[in-house]
Amino acid sequence: MMEKEPCIALLENHGIKPTANRIVILKTLLSSSMPISVMELEEEIATIDKSNIFRTLMLFVEKHLVHSIDEGREGVRYEVCFSEKESIDDDQHPHFLCEKCHRTFCMKDQPLPKITNIEGFSIHSANYVLKGLCPTCKNK
Repeated sequence: MMEKEPCIALLENHGIKPTANRIVILKTLLSSSMPISVMELEEEIATIDKSNIFRTLMLFVEKHLVHSIDEGREGVRYEVCFSEKESIDDDQHPHFLCEKCHRTFCMKDQPLPKITNIEGFSIHSANYVLKGLCPTCKNK
């Protein structure tokens, strides 16, 4: 698991006060190889209650430290966002949800489709989730 000091620096870079709970939640998110749900975080961190985890995640999302990935019927998952600023999410990328094993994969190397200015609308974020079978499930 990641050391405490880099977590503190990451929190401070996003304008978030580094409390003990926030550090534990961030370390847990960073140690996960895939986006993680609130329930999975709660299972990993038995010492912090679900409402505190959820409030912390909402703060992390607001400050662009964490992406929230809405998978539709599968729920919402969270992953650390490596944006440079707290004011904008410059680390957006699509995700892939396997419909068989229900794992979510980051597609960091895939560009997002270009959306041009839509008259009258102000876009703040986008959520691109591709669904199908991952290579492991496809080959079974």
